[in-house]
Amino acid sequence: MNGETALSGVDRLSGVDRLSGVDRLVAQAREGLRRLTPAEALTAQQRGALLVDTRTEAQRRQQGELPGALVIDRTVLEWRLDPASPWRVPEVAGPDHEVVVLCRQGYSSSLAAASLQSLGLHRATDVIGGVEAWLAAGLPTSRGPADVRE
Repeated sequence: MNGETALSGVDRLSGVDRLSGVDRLVAQAREGLRRLTPAEALTAQQRGALLVDTRTEAQRRQQGELPGALVIDRTVLEWRLDPASPWRVPEVAGPDHEVVVLCRQGYSSSLAAASLQSLGLHRATDVIGGVEAWLAAGLPTSRGPADVRE
């Protein structure tokens, strides 16, 4: 295969196929999500969706807490939200429960939401731009204690 042929093969690639590494992983995760704007996430929460904040304690201290959100460390997220897990939080009523994951910028939350979908939470999604976009939209935060689930 000469260089020209190989190059033309690359030129035919589009979208996710042009990406590599973690960018490709995030793009693939997002293909299965109906990502929400911060305002849509707040509306979803008001109609019963579970907001899950995966930011670190330092990030939450700096940016504030999300009122009504459960704080679940990313390392145990699947165990706490898997509808079939004996370690799940009681707020997850079942596989039809809407779960909206937020992280600082909306990257790791995309991976988390895709993972939750693979566990059967088909309405799991995340927020475009994460908590930074939430703050930019002027949505509520608090300094009160977080509802941390370990």
